[in-house]
Amino acid sequence: MAEYRKEGSSSPEGHDYDHDKAQYTSEQHRVTPDGVRVHGIEYEEGRALHRGLKARHITMIAIGGAIGTGLIIGTGAALARGGPASIFITYSIAGFMVYLVMCALGEMAAWLPLSSGFTGYATRFCDPALGFAVGWTYYFKYIIITPAQLTAAALVIKYWNTSINPGVWITIFLVCIIAINWFGIKFFGEFEFWLSSIKVVVIVGVILLSLILALGGGPDHDRKGFRYWNDPGAFAEYIDDGDAGRFYGLWSCMVSAVFAYSGTELVGVTFAEAQNPRKTIPKAIRLTFYRILFFYIASVILLGMLVPYNSKELAFANKSSNSAAASPYVVAIKLAGIKVLPGLLNGCICLFVFSAANSDLYIASRTIYGLASEGRAPSIFVRTNARGLPYVGLGVSAMFCLLAYMNVTDDSRTVFIYFQNLTTIFGLETWISILVTHIFFVKARKAQGIPNSAMPYVAPLGIWGSYFSLFLCIIVAFTKNFAAFTHGSWGDFDYKTFITGYLGIPLYLILIFGYKFWTKCARVTAHDADFYTGKDIIDREEEEFLARKAAMQSGKKDGSWFYRHFVSWLF
Repeated sequence: MAEYRKEGSSSPEGHDYDHDKAQYTSEQHRVTPDGVRVHGIEYEEGRALHRGLKARHITMIAIGGAIGTGLIIGTGAALARGGPASIFITYSIAGFMVYLVMCALGEMAAWLPLSSGFTGYATRFCDPALGFAVGWTYYFKYIIITPAQLTAAALVIKYWNTSINPGVWITIFLVCIIAINWFGIKFFGEFEFWLSSIKVVVIVGVILLSLILALGGGPDHDRKGFRYWNDPGAFAEYIDDGDAGRFYGLWSCMVSAVFAYSGTELVGVTFAEAQNPRKTIPKAIRLTFYRILFFYIASVILLGMLVPYNSKELAFANKSSNSAAASPYVVAIKLAGIKVLPGLLNGCICLFVFSAANSDLYIASRTIYGLASEGRAPSIFVRTNARGLPYVGLGVSAMFCLLAYMNVTDDSRTVFIYFQNLTTIFGLETWISILVTHIFFVKARKAQGIPNSAMPYVAPLGIWGSYFSLFLCIIVAFTKNFAAFTHGSWGDFDYKTFITGYLGIPLYLILIFGYKFWTKCARVTAHDADFYTGKDIIDREEEEFLARKAAMQSGKKDGSWFYRHFVSWLF
């Protein structure tokens, strides 16, 4: 890999550093010749995040973001609607699509890990209006989904106790996640590391148990194999009969798969707080492919072998809340005659949801911080304390968690079902924005003569992979709520599902074109894209980190030593 350019020197590609475009003062403020501060990278005390996330933290947060209740619970509804072949096909396609999104993000983030995350990349390499839109839609997603996760955690506990008001559990969980985030990035990273480790162990255990049951190792000694692919069949009919019904079933599984993978990209928000990002980021992205292959594809194949899509137990699970009773893997356990595990699995699901709420609040606070860093939100949100915590952003984001108390009554649960529907379209818009930005990034990189050899990481399928994934994302975004149109007459039209499912699209477009109209900003051309401003500081940080690491005693046994020797082989 070519050496990175330092301030005052020439780049390896022959581009001279232009001091007329950007310079650094003694306080490391980045300013233009007119004295206007350039946003996106924060290094001042009181504004900067701290690089407290180690490689093992980033790796496990990436895994934790890819494993949630969408996998352990949501696959049941998908299996009932589409059948075993449908969930295998759609989860494979969606997994490949998400992997391409992560590769696109990884190429940009490894070159220049910005404090402003997705917002910064879109602003620098594509269009400031796109950066504004993706930042705010992503923030909307996480201030909605965080209280929804708190509610789900309270519902999980009702598996054991239905007499206590859910508001009590919501309060306990809310206080806990605020405290974990308040203690700073090092504490948060360590806490999420161990929570995600537990999640991985649980998923690995569920997959191994599923394999044993499929091979006849359960109490019933029934070697099921692919029996249910023949009877009742590989494809289920949904909404309609015949080929149309089977297609509807297949595509409904595609929508479920996208929802299950939603959140995989959240690791991109942590890159600004990662140590040695040039090495950490590519490693996290490369491992994403294997996690998808093992955790998702293997899981849905085994699930389709254990539970027939027309099972009465599965129909009951789909009507249940977010507890063990709703998990198709519990259905598989019950069908095999095992009576002890449902309660244990429910406890694991509770940890899953708690971890999701914890990381969602973190992402919300860093997203509003990134918007402020780019000048697209009030500057008060860029303030940090001595631990590098954006405390104003955390406080405001935590206030939105109070929406969870709406869910204490049964009537308001439907409101959050619609809110969750809205978060899915926001997630798809984030993927679309990342892919569009990467396409512009690659074109600009080629126009400015930056070869692949100069990059810390290059997306394996390059720009064409982003085009392919972008096409799929757009198709899913426009068709994800197709069920609203398939109830026959106009009188049966599900307008609530339609509104909440598609409201994010006009909002996204209004944010883009409204910002362009208000600010008169122009699209970033390939030759004007800024690849180097702030990069020299990242380079120096990397050199200092590697020097400190080399000076450490090799025999020191800390959490990293334990991870390397006893945990990392799992991943």
